[in-house]
Amino acid sequence: MTRFDTRAIHAGQDPEPTTGAVVVPIYATSTYAQAAPGEHSGYEYSRTDNPTRTALQVALASLEGVDEDREGGCVATASGMAATALVGYLLKPGDHILMPDDAYGGTFRFISQVLAGQGIEWTVADLTDPDAVAAALRPETRVVWVETPTNPLLRVVDIAAVADSAHSAGATLVVDNTFATPYLQRPLSLGADIVLHSTTKYLGGHSDTVGGALVTADPDLIERLRFLQNAAGPVPGPFDSYLVLRGIKTLAVRMERHCANAMAVAEFLAGHDAVEQVYYPGLVDDPGHLVAHRQMEAFGGMVSFRLSGGPEAAIRVSTGTELFFLAESLGGVESLIEVPAAMTHLSAAGSALEVPADLIRLSVGIEHPDDLLEDLDRALRRM
Repeated sequence: MTRFDTRAIHAGQDPEPTTGAVVVPIYATSTYAQAAPGEHSGYEYSRTDNPTRTALQVALASLEGVDEDREGGCVATASGMAATALVGYLLKPGDHILMPDDAYGGTFRFISQVLAGQGIEWTVADLTDPDAVAAALRPETRVVWVETPTNPLLRVVDIAAVADSAHSAGATLVVDNTFATPYLQRPLSLGADIVLHSTTKYLGGHSDTVGGALVTADPDLIERLRFLQNAAGPVPGPFDSYLVLRGIKTLAVRMERHCANAMAVAEFLAGHDAVEQVYYPGLVDDPGHLVAHRQMEAFGGMVSFRLSGGPEAAIRVSTGTELFFLAESLGGVESLIEVPAAMTHLSAAGSALEVPADLIRLSVGIEHPDDLLEDLDRALRRM
């Protein structure tokens, strides 16, 4: 198997045979001509599949270490939440989901307000604590949901350890790998059953598309997911698939810069008088540093921190930057800043997943690091 950087450019992306185009075309079609009823080239209707989407799925499976010819594969979806919903379709009333106590707000909202209404039970636990995981598992647990690093507190979960616990309970381990990307972390090799991505984020990389994906090495599971997707219809269009394919070609080089910039930002914040606490697994005193060092290639482009001035200071700083745009989402080439309690994690307010009101989350982009540090320093001085 070729190296990651090469597969990101070539896996599933051979030159188009008719014209020799080196970029996968955008197949803007809903249907495909058939030689006779039921006799087709493998494509019949674009809800079921589309050649641009196929190329994306082959590429993502390869990046997560799956050979579609021998193992499982990838299902690309219309959004990260659409991918989450497909996992939910695997469950039935009475089943139980165990998820982290600082999960992404959209994931929490879907599980606690949508799946729960369909009779699916859920609880939360600190998944960085093996004893807490063991205590939270039930006979009816069917899915253990992991984010690592978590959103927004950047806790690091030992995937292999949780996989052992989940499998001993007969549960499927789902790992949201959005923050790390397959360039930094490959959960399937550590025992995960399904890897989830919001391809909107680092995989797309340019804040210009919305998408999601599920990857598994289990051939039976991928067939079930493909059936559910075709039946329910949460599919990405060919243009969105093309944009994610374009993005992953530069994933390796972008992630190198994201990680380097994030480390510089985390170290700067850790030494700033106005900052009370920094969350970044690359810092040697971070609680997740050793596990991250073991299971990740580098520490990612996300940094969170709390200010000594409280929630009001967080609002002033988040509205006082110029290069860090105040916006939701993450993983684009531009740097973003947000207050999760009032934005991406508002749905967790009042629950066990409520995040501190003074927490700021940064998606550190690929601008020059000195410019980013100067921007943050100006904002912090104004508070």
